[in-house]
Amino acid sequence: MSIESLIPYVQIALSVLLVGGVLLQRSEAGLGGAFGGDSFSSGHHTKRGGEKVIFIATIVIAVLFVATSFTLLRLK
Repeated sequence: MSIESLIPYVQIALSVLLVGGVLLQRSEAGLGGAFGGDSFSSGHHTKRGGEKVIFIATIVIAVLFVATSFTLLRLK
């Protein structure tokens, strides 16, 4: 099995993880903020603990997905 035939499966796994990472992150823009309400929740929020781990993991997964895409492009 060549690396060229393995990369699509890696991309599928990375895309599933990327979607999960994005969906697990806290949404900063709530429905109340969209209509001008609840101005206190629209302030600065520092990521801590598990939220920070998910945020950094999502960035790493996105970079790996882009890297595998460019690798597949170069191999063909």
